Parts: sequence; structure tokens; C-alpha cells
Amino acid sequence: MVIVLAGTSDARELALCIRQAGYDVLATVVTEHAADQLRASGLAVHLGRLPAEQLAELIRAKKAKAVVDASHPFAEEASKNAMQAAAATGVPYIRYERQAAELNSRLVTFVDSYEEAAELAAQKRGVIMLTTGSKTLHIFADKLLGLPDTRVIARMLPRKDNMEKCEQLKFPQENIVAMQGPFTKELDMALFRHFGVTLLITKESGKVGFVDEKIAAAQELGIETIVIRRPSIEYGAVFFEFPDIIRALQRMVQF
Repeated sequence: MVIVLAGTSDARELALCIRQAGYDVLATVVTEHAADQLRASGLAVHLGRLPAEQLAELIRAKKAKAVVDASHPFAEEASKNAMQAAAATGVPYIRYERQAAELNSRLVTFVDSYEEAAELAAQKRGVIMLTTGSKTLHIFADKLLGLPDTRVIARMLPRKDNMEKCEQLKFPQENIVAMQGPFTKELDMALFRHFGVTLLITKESGKVGFVDEKIAAAQELGIETIVIRRPSIEYGAVFFEFPDIIRALQRMVQF
């Protein structure tokens, strides 16, 4: 049994790849939508967040031989929990990391945190589109909502909890874009034009996260972009391609 921290589209593909290589797989996710997609592919699923101790219990209960962490590049807590649980149970920890997007433009500014992005945006003002998800929405709401000459557009997944959070933070309905990706460059450009966006805030989520498309759309329209760098985490064994993950499992795991 291999436990795979999944939830993203490429993580689901990796879980299937690991199963095709002959391993039993249990995928862990935190949303019902992701769980449904995995189950539809015939994968066993654990739904719910797993602190390090609970993940360690799951590893022992399932007699898992390895943990493959294919969580989102910004799911820092999930990765740290997985490393702790693997160390506690003595099983190998293997990290699948998305390839970083190649971003190089005079219109792009890199920052190291959500707070830094919000502070910079507060200086620039204008029509700001957030594509950073709902988890850190409060950081931008605190800094940006109510500023003169500033409109904040929040783009996020169309989930009930996201809409409730927007309501709690007092985001006007007309400033919410609730859509499920993937987003093409053309769709991004249409949204930017529709709202008259002057500043885009996004995360360096990797090529699979469609950062390239967002940046290209913004560049073509002359829109400044603030990109939040990935968390700096010492993963240990890190691989960027599916075949390398399979080879690592074959090398590190004895069944």
C-alpha cells in the first residue's frame, strides 16, 4: 500500500500511474469533489485533513510502505505533516513537485508572502484580481477592502464554504468570480477585460496550475502582476516527473 496525498489534477494522475505500476494506492484528499473524482477512477480514498499523528495512525492501520506527497505546492502544512508521519512510522517519504513556471517580465514582481503581496497591492491600488484562493482571502480583505480607488475581484472555486467566507469578509457579490478551472489564456483575458483589471495577484503554482496562461494574458494586456513565491521547504527526496516517482518507489520500498 502506498498513501498518496492527492487533491490536484496532476496528483490524481500520479495516483493512477502508481496503481498501474502495480501498487495498491490510498489517496487522501480534503474535498468531496476531489474524492468523487478519485473514486470515479476506481481509487480508494480517505476524505479529510490529516494532522501528522492521524496520518501516522493511517499508515500503521493500512500497513503502508511509503508516503507520496503530491499535495499542492502551497499546501505547506500538509507536506510537513506527511514528513513527520513518515518519519514517525519509518516509511519512505517521496515528494512529487510540479515544475515551476518560467516567469520573466518587467510587469512581474515576486514576493515571499501573502502579506507582502497585499501590502504592495495596497500601494498600487486600482482594479485588483486575486487568484490566490480562499484560504488567505482575509489577508487581502484586511489590507485592501475599503481603500480609495480600489476594487478587489476574488476568483475562486465555486464552493459553498468559499461563498460563505466572501460574505463574512464583506466582499460584494459583483466582485466574486466563482469558477472551476482550467482557465485558458483567452478566458483569462476576457475576465481581465470585463473587470478592467489593472493588477493581478497569483501564486507560483507551477505549469499545471496554469500560471503561464495567467501571466501571458496579463502581459498581453499590459497588466502588472504580483507573484507569490512557493514556500521554501526541505523535502528530501523530490522528483518532478511521474516515471521518477515510480523508480523511487521501486528503489526505496520493499514489498
